[in-house]
Amino acid sequence: MILAAGEELADLSNTLVYSAMAVYAIAFLAFVAEWILGSRSKVARTAAALTGEGDAAAAVPAQASPVVTVTKGGTTSVLERPRIVTRSGAPGRDDVPDGPGASGGDVRGDTYGRIAVSLTVLAFLLHLGAVVVRAVSVERGPWGNMYEFSTAFSMTVTGAFLAFLAARKNVRWLGLPLVTTVLLDLGLAVTVLYTESAQLVPALDSIWMWIHVPLAIVCGGLFYVGAISSGLFLLRDRHEAKVAAGEEVKGWSASVLERLPSSVSLDKFAYRINAAVFPVWTFTIIAGAIWAENAWGRYWGWDPKEVWAFITWVAYAAYLHARATAGWKGRKAAYLAIVGFVCFLINYYGVNIFFDSLHSYGGV
Repeated sequence: MILAAGEELADLSNTLVYSAMAVYAIAFLAFVAEWILGSRSKVARTAAALTGEGDAAAAVPAQASPVVTVTKGGTTSVLERPRIVTRSGAPGRDDVPDGPGASGGDVRGDTYGRIAVSLTVLAFLLHLGAVVVRAVSVERGPWGNMYEFSTAFSMTVTGAFLAFLAARKNVRWLGLPLVTTVLLDLGLAVTVLYTESAQLVPALDSIWMWIHVPLAIVCGGLFYVGAISSGLFLLRDRHEAKVAAGEEVKGWSASVLERLPSSVSLDKFAYRINAAVFPVWTFTIIAGAIWAENAWGRYWGWDPKEVWAFITWVAYAAYLHARATAGWKGRKAAYLAIVGFVCFLINYYGVNIFFDSLHSYGGV
C-alpha cells in the first residue's frame, strides 16, 4: 500500500513537471513578444544619446553643469563645477546609461513582460510542487539522482530570478534566456535523465545529503545567473565599443543590445552574485569532504567529482582575483566567470555520465 502511494505521488510529480513545462513555454512566448513587439523609439533615442546625435544628445549637453554661486555675509563665493566620475566596461570609454529594458519602454511591450512574469510565477509554483511531491514520494531529499538534481536546479534558477524581481531589481531582461534554458533543462531531465523514484544507496543516506547537495544546487543556480550576466556583458560591451568608435550599428541585434543594462551594470551584477556565492561554494566543498570521511573513511581521494569541484573553485577564485587586478577587469574577468560555470557543468554532467566515479549516482 505504501509503495503504491509512493508511485501515485511520483506520477503526480511527473504531471506537475509537464504542467510547469507547458506554462514555461507560454511564458517564453510572452518574453519573446516583449522583446519583439515593444517599441523601439526609446531605444533609438538611447542610441542617439550614445552617438551624440539627435534630440536626446542635444537635451543633455556635455558641459551642461552650471557654475554655482553662494552668497554669505555680503560676499559671493564661486563653487567649482562638480566632477563627473566616469565608469566603463572598457578602459577609456565614457559613462553609458542603462538601456530601457526588454520592452523598450513601450506600454504594449511592458504588458507582455508582465504577462510573462506572471506565467513564470505560475510555472515556478507548479515546478516547486513537483519537487516537493517527489520528495514526499521517495521520503528523502529530492536530489538523489541526475533527474531530481536537474529539476531542483532549474527550480532554484527560476526562484532566484523571481526573488530578484521581488526585491525590485531591474532584471526582467534575464527572463528570456533564463526561461529558455529552464525549458531545455527540464526537457533533458524528463527524456534522457529520467529515473524512477527509488531509495538512496547507503553512501548517500546521511544528514549531509540535506546540507551538501542543496548547497551545491543553490550555488549552481546562482552561478548560472552570473554566467548569463557575464555573457550578456560581453555582447553589450562589444556593442558599446563599436558605438564609441563611431561605427554604425543596425539590425535586430543592435536593438536588443541597446535595451540591456550598460556593460558596467551587467558586470557589477555578475560580480556581486559570484562574490556572494563563492564562500558558500567553498563551504559546499568542505561539507562534501566531511561527508566523504563519514562514508568512505577519507576526506579527499582525488575522485573525478572532487577534482572538478576543486577546478570550479579555482576558476571562480581566479575570477575574483582578476576583478581585483587592474589588468584583468572587464572582458577577461567575464571569460573566467563563464569558464567557471562550464567547469560546474562538467562536474555535474561529465562526471556523472562519462567518468568512473564514486559520485556517479546519475541513474542513466
